[in-house]
Amino acid sequence: MRAGTSAAQGLLAAALAVVAFRLAWSSRTWPLIHDAPLMHYIAWRIQHGAVPYRDLFDMNAPGPYLIHLLVLRTLGGGDLAWRIFDLGWLALTCWVVALYAWPVGVGPAAVAAALVALYHLAGGVWLAGQRDFLLCAFLIGGAQLVASPATWWRLILAGVVGGAGVTLKPPALIFLIVLALVAAVAAAREGRVWWTPPLAVLAGGAAAPLGCLAWLAWTGGLRAFVEIFVEYDLPVYSRLARVWPWTALGWWPFGWRVWALFAVLVLAAGATRRWDTRRALVLAGLAYGVVHFLAQGKGWEYQVYPLATFACLGAGFAMAAPARAVRGTALLASALLGLQLYVKGVQELRPAWITAKAQRVDRIVADLRGRVGPEDTVQVLDTGEGGVHALLRLGVRQPTRFIYDFPVFHDEDRPVVRRLRAEFLRELEAAPPKFIVVLERGWPSGDYARIACFPALATWIAATYRLDREGPEYRVYAKRADL
Repeated sequence: MRAGTSAAQGLLAAALAVVAFRLAWSSRTWPLIHDAPLMHYIAWRIQHGAVPYRDLFDMNAPGPYLIHLLVLRTLGGGDLAWRIFDLGWLALTCWVVALYAWPVGVGPAAVAAALVALYHLAGGVWLAGQRDFLLCAFLIGGAQLVASPATWWRLILAGVVGGAGVTLKPPALIFLIVLALVAAVAAAREGRVWWTPPLAVLAGGAAAPLGCLAWLAWTGGLRAFVEIFVEYDLPVYSRLARVWPWTALGWWPFGWRVWALFAVLVLAAGATRRWDTRRALVLAGLAYGVVHFLAQGKGWEYQVYPLATFACLGAGFAMAAPARAVRGTALLASALLGLQLYVKGVQELRPAWITAKAQRVDRIVADLRGRVGPEDTVQVLDTGEGGVHALLRLGVRQPTRFIYDFPVFHDEDRPVVRRLRAEFLRELEAAPPKFIVVLERGWPSGDYARIACFPALATWIAATYRLDREGPEYRVYAKRADL
């Protein structure tokens, strides 16, 4: 019976690999779009002398800046460069997943890796290179090193890899602590000193975060980073636009169907009481994935990447379970999941909203090209609707450190937001940009009328600028010639 199961696993792995390859091939023309240009813009500004956080107000950890800087300096900033990077990172993630599941069987390892590839490609172009996706290779890599035969260098390296993930997404600190705890339990079960392995993991885990802090201190951005994190991120941004998890499931294409099948695989993976370090880390990773998603609370699909990746690993471990019924259930659920992900992937190859956003960027670029010189600036009032992307393509900087406009359009009564408003207006008045581009759609809510919610800004724009051009979902204001 085991031989039959292995053959079925092999056939399933081959089928999943074929459909994943088809989606990967179809994705070769995906453009750089949505969130990736925002991080590219920040990296481009840093590359040209801007100080992170001090000159660029952003809520993210510094790790993504370094990755995008690396991409710009090695592959370039074009669409093809981003596809090469995204597919290359996907291949790395799949390799780490397969390596982790290899001890339980070749078939389960191949299925787990193929599901990870299929899940990522099915998400569509807007998920390419998302920070939570990049994080998964570090999470699984750290788990693989802890689950391997314990040596000092492996435990320290596990911490280094896990700590690198923290620089991408700070909630990954939770999983780094999990790695340390599992290392302690494994050592105790083997009769070794239990407290030295977690110390090795945590010592290694401090390397990347301390390195990033040292980089910020060297560049002059450390104080601004601490201020943003302590005064804005934790007390304000973390509570902004939170949604219930089940509401988010309804947003995502095929969300309920995909995650119902993932739930079956998760239950199958946990259908044993026998201790095994690898299985224990998969289950701990699933628990972390839930916390990772709930802690951020924004409901964005990419925030479930850690949960989905560990669920794919869980599918592999469920297929290696001793009980025949569990193996069969996992095989069937994985096949249905692969089919659903392929259907989702075909639908998400180039959705209408992505096409509209790409066209909007093209129009803004066309409206500004030839009208801004090397020393001119343009301020966009936008979050992720294409304004910043247009500036990236034009090679134009903003006169303020505010990349996005939403920090000044919510929680107006909070002292930190009032300070940000005053700073924003002060910087605009000190160096009025040649153009102001206002995107209609605000985040987390609002349209053009959101400007009126900041009366001082609305008055200043009305007195200093005139409506120059208007396109689909954006307006361009030009500085009055008589000023």
